[in-house]
Amino acid sequence: MTEEISSTLNTYIVTQILKQPRRNLRMDEPLLTSGLVDSFNLVDLGLFVEDKFGVRIEDTELNPDTFNTLEQLTVLIQSRLS
Repeated sequence: MTEEISSTLNTYIVTQILKQPRRNLRMDEPLLTSGLVDSFNLVDLGLFVEDKFGVRIEDTELNPDTFNTLEQLTVLIQSRLS
């Protein structure tokens, strides 16, 4: 399930946010602190996570401590699904 989550997140980020569908993000690649994902896209990503995986993301979680890498996002989602 973890691989499915990270793959789904990767696909969404590279196609909808970065508009670079051939790109593949590393699990530890910084999204927010590197500027790949800006604050506007961060909100969209949070909404996508809630809709796609049926988990609740608090506004206070939309920050680099929680949403900076695919690994962090995957762990967060997986913990909410358990």
